[in-house]
Amino acid sequence: MWRLMHGLAIAALIGSAAYVYGVKYQTIYASEQLVKTRHLIDKEKDAISLLRAEYAHLARPDRIQALADSKLALQSLALSQIAAIDELPDAQPKVDSIGRTLESLGFTADNSTPAVTAADSTPPVR
Repeated sequence: MWRLMHGLAIAALIGSAAYVYGVKYQTIYASEQLVKTRHLIDKEKDAISLLRAEYAHLARPDRIQALADSKLALQSLALSQIAAIDELPDAQPKVDSIGRTLESLGFTADNSTPAVTAADSTPPVR
């Protein structure tokens, strides 16, 4: 009887050691994956910072002005080109061609909703 109990105890000890060994290596693997992920995040943050610096360099106002001068050949704005509000033309009325077509066909003559009177209304059903 004692031999059987000793054998079961040794088997339980070996089984628990194998389980702890497996948990240990799963933990080490998860830790390594976490470190790799953190390194990838840091690498992407560095790439974003580099792209922001490149954009800031390319979007400098003096560089944009030099490119506009060389490529677009624009003229400077003259004061005579600025108009006052009273010099602007009046807004044209909006053209409603569908509405005019409906009027010409007579569809808009009397299409208002009829008024509801007290005699027409029915009491709610309970």
